[in-house]
Amino acid sequence: MGLMYPQGMILMQEWHDISMKKNIGIATLIIVLVLCALYQNQANANKNVSIALKEAPKVNYQAPSFDLLGLDGKVYQVGGQRDKLLLINFWASWCEPCHMEAEDLQSIYTKYNDKLDLYGVNVTYLDSQAGAVDFVTEYELTFPILLDKSGDVTRSKYHIDGYPTSFLIDQSGVVVKTYFGVVSRTELETDIDNIINNRSH
Repeated sequence: MGLMYPQGMILMQEWHDISMKKNIGIATLIIVLVLCALYQNQANANKNVSIALKEAPKVNYQAPSFDLLGLDGKVYQVGGQRDKLLLINFWASWCEPCHMEAEDLQSIYTKYNDKLDLYGVNVTYLDSQAGAVDFVTEYELTFPILLDKSGDVTRSKYHIDGYPTSFLIDQSGVVVKTYFGVVSRTELETDIDNIINNRSH
């Protein structure tokens, strides 16, 4: 009782060898599956980067589409065909250059209201809604102010890292011109008039 004979020991050794091989096989399979998962995740990440770069706004390319809620409670859409030209201005209440161009933007909106939509996109994720309201009140802005609370539009779709930045978009949804920094009323008037005159011929 309790003794193990040589034949039994051989059988136990063979069973042990088989178990070891099985465990090694399972471990190898797990490693392969983990490596495949890591590869797939990296491929998806690269795909996302490619899409983001492809959607970055460039002159003569379609402007990235988006929907944002405005201070007035309405949802504003950008993308594709529209009846008017569109000027999108990305700004923040703490941005001194944004203060410098605010009155000119309001003048442009008033002058071209029947031919141009102007959306002021506040980078609310870096600012505050209260700050945006104070800014609008100070300069008596009447054009729609959109709130980018998540930063998805500013960072992921338009890749903006400086303010103000503006995009002039035609009725086909194509970016006509990009403005980095303060843009003067004179420059905007010239660009808008050129587009309108070219469309009329």
